[in-house]
Amino acid sequence: MFDLAPGLGDWPALGLVALSFFTSLITATFSLGGGSLLIAAMTLVMPPVVVIPVHGCVQLGSNAGRALVMRQFIQWPFILWVTLGAILGSIFGGAFAQVIPDRWFVAAIGVFVLVTTWLPQPKLIAGSRMVQFVGGSIVSAVGMVVGAAGPLLAAFVRGIPDRRQLVATHAMLNTFQHLFKVVIFTVLGFAFGQYLLLIALMIGAGFAGTMLGSRMLTRVPESVFRFGFRILLSLVALELVRRALFAGG
Repeated sequence: MFDLAPGLGDWPALGLVALSFFTSLITATFSLGGGSLLIAAMTLVMPPVVVIPVHGCVQLGSNAGRALVMRQFIQWPFILWVTLGAILGSIFGGAFAQVIPDRWFVAAIGVFVLVTTWLPQPKLIAGSRMVQFVGGSIVSAVGMVVGAAGPLLAAFVRGIPDRRQLVATHAMLNTFQHLFKVVIFTVLGFAFGQYLLLIALMIGAGFAGTMLGSRMLTRVPESVFRFGFRILLSLVALELVRRALFAGG
């Protein structure tokens, strides 16, 4: 009927478009959770070698749209050092991925996120330029392997007190991370062209979800937002650990 992507049926493809709307709504409201849910669903219907680059392209559009809508709240000094680190991490991500099996990267992310979510967070994480630079490098390197490193980035922005600044800054950080990822995969020869229609529809649906979610953000009470943010972060982290522990090999 539509042939949105090679080897992907019409209904699964349309399901991913619809899911892009809902996951972007979730992310715009609570800053994270949507990207991890989306990549999990994509893994069920698409080959693993295709999922990470296509997911990265969709998330680039989704996060760029969220950052555009909330651009006045972006904390640019924070963005600078994390992004400089992300450039380095993206370049060396392939070599970094060969050190240990992928599943243990996933488990390490889950444990790190749980620890930083529930234990008192040192000001060093949010305030040190060196920590921001090193953190950006690690996040981007890991993102080249596991796809959705948003929860890891969220651990670095959790200390931002204003929720709109938190969501906007997180979106901008993810935009740069996914931009570098798409560039690297393009250089490596991934054929994005045959997935452009699916990617475009998912980005469009995601932007609609972002518009609705950004309005809901200001209506959610502060205590509910903070608690919901931590719960979503923890659920994603636990799923990462579960996936690593029960993965074959």
